[in-house]
Amino acid sequence: MDLVEGVYHITRAFPKVETYGLTAQVRRAVVSIPSNIAEGPSRASTLEYLHLSIAQASLAEGETQLEIAARLHFVPADELVPVRQSCGILSKQLFHLREALRVRV
Repeated sequence: MDLVEGVYHITRAFPKVETYGLTAQVRRAVVSIPSNIAEGPSRASTLEYLHLSIAQASLAEGETQLEIAARLHFVPADELVPVRQSCGILSKQLFHLREALRVRV
């Protein structure tokens, strides 16, 4: 959730012309991550829950879009530091969750 909050905060400063472009895309990508994680326990089996690839793909997508925003100077690089840290932490958490679920299968 920290990542979602961070992205929403920094995207407020994106140019208005990007409202339906990069702003919407990066927000949609990061909201997809916790949504897909939360959906996991409701799946029929642990094996299905292991399909966290959608959350991982959304994370990669969000990171790429943030890099694009940085290169286009939509956001100062120092403001991206905590968001990038959240991405790294979340990536590790997803990895460990997958490993813990594999043990159960």
